[in-house]
Amino acid sequence: MDDRERRWAQGMRDALAGNQTAYEQLLRELAPALRAAVRRRFSSIGLGVGESEDVVQEILLAVHLKRHTWRASDPLGPWLWTIARNKFVDHLRRRGRRVEVPIEDFAEILPAQEERPGTDDRDVQRHLAMLPPRQRDVLTSIAVEGASVGETASRLGLTPGAVRVNLHRAFARLADRLRGEETE
Repeated sequence: MDDRERRWAQGMRDALAGNQTAYEQLLRELAPALRAAVRRRFSSIGLGVGESEDVVQEILLAVHLKRHTWRASDPLGPWLWTIARNKFVDHLRRRGRRVEVPIEDFAEILPAQEERPGTDDRDVQRHLAMLPPRQRDVLTSIAVEGASVGETASRLGLTPGAVRVNLHRAFARLADRLRGEETE
C-alpha cells in the first residue's frame, strides 16, 4: 500500500468516525485519480472521454452510498477500484444498447456505389432473399430500418448477443456471395 492509499484509508476511517472535513478532503483527492483512471480506460477501448465524467460521478456516488461497507482493517484501494470497475462495466452495458458500428469495419464487404454500378433494389432484395430468415430479419432491421441492436432483439425475441452474431454472419455471408459474383 503506497502513501496515497494510506492517506485515503485514513481519510475514510476519519470520515466513518464522523469527520466531515476529512470526508470532503478524501473525495477531493479521489475525484482526480478516478477521473484519470476512467479516462485511461475509455481511451484504451476506443471510447471518447466525453462520457467519462458521468462514470466518475457514479463512482463517487457509489463510494458515498457504500462507504459503510468498507472494513477499516482492509486497504481502501481494492474496495475503491472494485466499485470503479463495476460502475465502468455498468456504463458499458447501458451504452451497449446504443451500438455504433463504424462503416470502416465493413468497407470491404460493402463496396462503394461507383464500384458496383447497376446495384438496385432488386439486387438488394435478391441478396437478402439468399440469407437464412433470422439473419435476413436482423440485417433488415438494423441496416435497412435503422433499428438498434436492443430494438431488434426485442422485436425478434432474441438476446442482443444473438442479434450481433446474426448481423455479423449476415454480412459475412453477403460478402462471400458478392465476392463470388465478382469472379464470375
